[in-house]
Amino acid sequence: MSDAARERLDTIAKAFAKDTAVTRETRKGFGSGALKVNGKIFAMVDAKGEFVVKLPKARVDELVKAGVGTLFEPGPGRLMKEWLAMASEPNDPNWLALAREACRFVGRKQ
Repeated sequence: MSDAARERLDTIAKAFAKDTAVTRETRKGFGSGALKVNGKIFAMVDAKGEFVVKLPKARVDELVKAGVGTLFEPGPGRLMKEWLAMASEPNDPNWLALAREACRFVGRKQ
């Protein structure tokens, strides 16, 4: 993960600092540096520097239609229906709001 991407994720991670169910992934590869709730990824910055969150498919569809982001594509032609990718500034208020929404969504799915 680049320094810029790490800074972007740090901005979001600070908001979850007091939540003991939220951890930061430290391994290399897919999801490196990702935020997890109960061991499951809910937010990350991808290799392109996009902020990516996991949300219900209907919510992702709604956000894509509104132009907030796109379906996350970890490889050519491999669209992830429950993942939204946003290429915007790290201080975008949508990032934190959507990260909180993603944390609640993923945290419920146990």
